[in-house]
Amino acid sequence: MDNKESHYLRELIRVLVRNLGILEESEATCCGTTVSQCHAIVEIGRAKDTSLNELAELLTLDKSTMSRTINKLVDSGLAIREVHPEDRRYVSIKLTDEGIKVFDNIENSMEKYYQSIFSSIPKEKREQVLESLQLIIKAAKQNKCC
Repeated sequence: MDNKESHYLRELIRVLVRNLGILEESEATCCGTTVSQCHAIVEIGRAKDTSLNELAELLTLDKSTMSRTINKLVDSGLAIREVHPEDRRYVSIKLTDEGIKVFDNIENSMEKYYQSIFSSIPKEKREQVLESLQLIIKAAKQNKCC
């Protein structure tokens, strides 16, 4: 791949991320959370029970940033922290009932949106799109930036 092609790849991904980010910001605002809180809610909701360290690693954030995000979720009544009964160093993070409602709302909204996007792709290209995204994700994991 020459510089022109890699530059084009960068620009396409930048536009994709920007367009999806705008969607996520507007969607998160509807739920009364920030984008980072929205991502945390989704990951906690999917895991049902996780730790701060696991969440920080999954979202590729440092522990202090993740801790501030969780503090805001706890303060707003969307998440709780529980100390593990056998290992006091392990703090479990779970969603409250209100947090689960927000999680379900985010998941349902995102599912509808991505179904709309996917159905806009010609049927004969859908598998190709999914395969290409998987390849990009794998390559990005292997070649960390900065």
